[in-house]
This record gives sequence, structure tokens and C-alpha cells, in this order.
Amino acid sequence: MACSLRKPIAVCSIFRKSYSSIVVVASNAFRLTCNSTCVTHYLGTESSIYNPGGVMFSRQFCSSREPETLSWGVSSDIVLLGKLESSLRNHNLEEAWETYRDFKRLYGFPDPLLVDKLLTELSYSSDSRWLKKACNMVGSILKEKRELIRKELLTKLCLSLGRAQMPVQASSILRLMFVKGILPPIDMLGMIIFHMVKTDIGMILSSNILIEIYGNSQRLTSKKSTCTELNKYDTLLFNLVLDACARFGSSNKGHQIIELMTQVGVAADAHTISIISLIHEMNGMRDELKKFKKHIDRVSASLVSNYQQFYESLLSLHFKFNDIDAASDLVQDIYGFQVLHHEHIDKTQPPKLCIVAIGSDNLRMGLKLQIFPHSLSRESVFYVGRNQVLVMIKNGKLVLSNRALARLIIQYKKSGRTDDLSKLLCSIQKKGSVESSRMCSDVVAACICMGWLETAHDILDDLYSEGSPLNTSLYMSLLTAYCNNNKLREAEALLKQLRKSDVVINASDPLLAPASMCELENGSKNKKELVCVEKGELAYHIVEEMRAEENDASFMMHDLNSSIYFFMKAHMVEDAVRAYRKMQAMKIHPTVSTFMNLLNGYSSLGMYREITILWGDIKRNMESRKNLSTRDLYEFLLLNFLRGGYFHRVMEVIGLMKENGMYLDKWMYRREFLKYHKGLYLRIKVSDATNDEQIQRIEHVRHFRKWVGLD
Repeated sequence: MACSLRKPIAVCSIFRKSYSSIVVVASNAFRLTCNSTCVTHYLGTESSIYNPGGVMFSRQFCSSREPETLSWGVSSDIVLLGKLESSLRNHNLEEAWETYRDFKRLYGFPDPLLVDKLLTELSYSSDSRWLKKACNMVGSILKEKRELIRKELLTKLCLSLGRAQMPVQASSILRLMFVKGILPPIDMLGMIIFHMVKTDIGMILSSNILIEIYGNSQRLTSKKSTCTELNKYDTLLFNLVLDACARFGSSNKGHQIIELMTQVGVAADAHTISIISLIHEMNGMRDELKKFKKHIDRVSASLVSNYQQFYESLLSLHFKFNDIDAASDLVQDIYGFQVLHHEHIDKTQPPKLCIVAIGSDNLRMGLKLQIFPHSLSRESVFYVGRNQVLVMIKNGKLVLSNRALARLIIQYKKSGRTDDLSKLLCSIQKKGSVESSRMCSDVVAACICMGWLETAHDILDDLYSEGSPLNTSLYMSLLTAYCNNNKLREAEALLKQLRKSDVVINASDPLLAPASMCELENGSKNKKELVCVEKGELAYHIVEEMRAEENDASFMMHDLNSSIYFFMKAHMVEDAVRAYRKMQAMKIHPTVSTFMNLLNGYSSLGMYREITILWGDIKRNMESRKNLSTRDLYEFLLLNFLRGGYFHRVMEVIGLMKENGMYLDKWMYRREFLKYHKGLYLRIKVSDATNDEQIQRIEHVRHFRKWVGLD
């Protein structure tokens, strides 16, 4: 029978014959063909269906609203549900989404099963457009009918958003789940964070979410049994966030995560320690990093290579603090590591938990970090450590790079301590390894190339007297260099010394005079060796490091920053300020670490007014030095101005962050505002203000509320 939309009366008579036929037609409406369109068109013209018993047939998902004509010409909720189910079955997202919107506009949310299916289809899509629609859908459901959505479905959506590199949307869903107390399992949370931290914005949001979740874990545990798993150790999750903080240069946020680990009892493994090493190096916290060494020295030889980043960072800090003695001791430890461990490690004893203090060891209320330096997670999905320039791995052993050797040589030479350099080389040479012997030869060759002939001569003599002579080619190179520099007296003395020491010289005449020795340079093997020395990599690095040191006067700055950090941790504010004033008097430019150490101390004591005063100094330094304009610094200032109620400063910092193109986590700032100033000026109008200052404050509060979406 042909379909005709112009004959509703004939269709009506069909429905009046039997109520049962109406039910059958209604329940199978989505299966009707073109003829059924006539039926549904009729249903769209009436608000209810008549039955002989005088009972009105109510819709399964009825609404108090009058039915409306939809974009595709029907109004029956049953038919809409049928079309939604059919489009989902056929994976037609366009049709399913439009049908869902029509149904929700008329009747509210459909059946939970259909909501589940639609969200599942949207979540599996690789199109960001559909994923955004899924986020909006979840937001409306959680606000109106939370029971319609399952935790597993929200977790699946978060994971899809993370994989699609949509960290803002993924964080929004996670935070909605957090508010509702339905967080995903820790392993799935780790997978979501793993994808989020691949971008800088994802790192910012992941670190903030981690602080929100674990910072409130005790409160959640007392209220929701589903959140008790937050008290379990989840080192891998913290490693992911810490590694992202180090990778994107957010060292102060990383330090905040480290302190959070101490507060919630998450233990650190070998990977964590390596990342912490990098963060401490970025913050110039040498004393904090040194506390790990005594524990790392006890690990087995098989784990030594996993601490390459630790030794790299610690050696780098020794150089930055101009502590040549500490650097020398660490170098000896690096080359003697395996021997020491085979002698002292008792493999029959199970590894024990170690404790490292954060801040001063003498502080009673100081933070304590639990570490397992011998533990290495097999589930690691990232490489810890990057840009190693001082400590390398060769044949599974830790060795110094040429750049590290260059810094050692320069600092010993500058301080006139050549004898101490010789002692260090002798100590390393006695280790007997190929790497240690090669390092000593490279140092002597580089000194010859640089023209430091007396230094090279002294090192050769010291090594010989210690019973560790180097190869003959180095003596020949030194002898040739003496001749080239017209130091015939020294050349003759060296030649006599060689003969007396029974060192074999590769020359045709054993009684060769120094002047004649110089003539051997042309066309001889020694000439090739000397050319190699002149082009040596170590000599090149010595030249580069000497140039870098000419423009580097940061030794005192690192010492003062370290003092400020210690004083602020001990709440010795006056001493910290005195160190800061000393830095200013010495015309040493403060760094981001300088200001962050001061701000952390003020913030821990609630000294928000002092922070506003320090903000003046920070702005003056920013005008001449752009490297101070970091996101970590701005964020910390913004949070403290917000807590202290300085909304003029709040809007000022927000403006600066926007100018610099920095991402602002509005959720975090909104949460802080509601925590400290929830009802501020809600019932006060500008006309009620008594002075201009109060008028400006009310306006700034209103601007902030509007910016974070509260108004």
C-alpha cells in the first residue's frame, strides 16, 4: 500500500479497532516501513492515543511538554528511541547524535542503556569533534542525572581523550569524576596520565590533578570506600608526572610533587630518584641531592648504570658551586664503583626501605621521603635522564665525558693545584680499567696541546712515581712540544729522565740530542700523533669551557640560593631576607629559584603581604631579564595573591600570563577562590561601596568570578 500523509482519518480508524494492535505498533515503531510513516505522522498530530477503555496511552519516556515537530518530521518518543537504537547499531554517529538531541530537547535523557551505547560510540571515535560532544554530554548528565552514567564509561572516555591529545577535556572529565567521588582505578588513571603528559598543557593539568586527588585522599577515603585505593603506593603514576615536569622545564612544580610524595607516603624507586636528581639540579638544590648518595652507594653493581642521571646531576652541581674537592671525590667514586660494591654488598640480606629528609635533617617537622634505591620498576614506559654531558656509559660502566674532564682540569689549573689533579689521576689509574688508563692519557695529551707543558710533565712524573707510567707516545709528544717552544733545557732534562727511567724512545739514535729530536717531527709517526693531539676532543672542550667561564660568575649565587632555601624551610625568615639583601648588595642577579625559595617560605607562613612587596622586586628584575618570566613563578604568585585576597594583583598576573601565551588552569583557580572567598561580595553592589578602593576591589572580584565561570 502506498504511503499517504494526507489521510490521517483512515489511519485513525485502524487504531480504534484494537488497543492491542496499538501497543504492538508502538513497541515496534522503529521497524515500520514507509507505511508506518503515516502512523507516526498521525501520532505527531495528536497529544495522545484513544483506546476503547477510555485510558490514555502514555509514552514510555513522557514529558510534560507538548510534542513538537522534529527536523525529520516525527514527534513520537518511541520512534525517536527506535531511530536512535538503529543508528547506533549501524554506527551512524551523525544520525544518532541528531536523534539524541531531538529526544533530549523534548523528553529529557533517554534510557540509560542507550545513553551508554551512544557515549561508547562517541568515545571510540578518533574524531575530536565527536569526543568534544561526548564531553559536553557527560557534563550535562553528571549535573542532572548522575545515575545514567557508569564509572567504566567515563574512564573509557578519559582514556580516549588522552590518546587524542585532548588533555583539557580529559582533565575536565577526571575532575568531574573526582567531585562525584567516582575516580577510575589507579592503573587506568596511570594510562590516562601517560597520554596527557605528552604535551606541556597536559603536564600542567596532570600535575594539578595529582595534587588535587592525592592532596584530598584522606578526605575521600573517609567518605567514599571506592577511593581507598588512593592510599596505595603508585610510584609509576608519580614518575610519569615528575618526568613530564622535568621534560618541560617545570622544576618548581616538580618539587611540589616531590613534597606531595612525602605527605601521602608514596615511595620512590630508582627511576624516581633519577628524575628527582634532574629536578634538584634544575633548582640548584645540591644539599638535597647529596642526601641520596649514601643510599645509592649501597646498590648492587647491576643497578649502577641506572643512576647515570644522579651522578650527572650531582657532578654538575659540584661544578656550579665551584666545589672541586667534592667533584674529585665523586669522580673517584664513579671509577671505583664496581670494586667498592663487590666488597661491601651482602646479597643475602633483603633490601630495606630508606628515608631521606626533605629540608634540614634537624627539623623535627621536616618531610621524609621513602625510597627503595635498589628497586627498578619493570613497568617503566619512559627513559629517565636526558642530555647527559658529564657522565657517560661505556661497556656498561660509568665514565666521565671529555667535558667533565675539561672542567676538572680548568678548576685545578686555575686554583694552582696541579699536584691534586695528579693525585686524582693516579687514584683513577690504579683502578686498572681500560677507561681509567685512557682518561689519564687524554688529560696529559690535552695539557700538551693547550701548551701547559709543565702541568703535563708533572702529571707524567707523578704517575711514574706511583708505578703507573703512561705510554711512550705521550713522552715523545711532550718532548716535541718542548722543542717547538724553544724550551731546549726542559727537553734535554726530559730526555735524560727518560733514559734514566729506562723508557724506550722510538728513535734510531739512543743518544739523540733534543735539537735533532725536533727534526724527527717532519714526516715521522710522532708528527701524526701530535696532529691528533692538537685536534683532540678534550682540548676542544677545555677551550670551550674556558670561554664559558669568562662570562659565568654564578658560584656565589648558587651558595646564596641554597642558604635562602634552607632558612625558609626552617622558618628563619629574617636570615633568608638577609641573604637576599646580600645578593642585591653584591649585584648578583636573583634567579627564578631565588624568588621561588622566598615565595615558598612566605606562603608556608601565610605572609601574603610580604609576597606583594616581593612582587615589586620581581617585576623590576623581569624588565631587564626575560628569563624570569616563567609559568611556575606566575602560577605560584597568582595562587598566593588569590589566597591573600589581593584581586588587583590577581588580575595583573592573569594579564601577564595571557600576554606571554601561558596556559591558565581556570579550574584550579576557581577551586582556590571557592575555598577562601566563596561568598565574597555576592550581595554587595558597587553602589554600596564607601570609597574608591572598595569599588575597585569589588570590580576586580567580579571580573575574576566572570573569568573563572562563576558568574
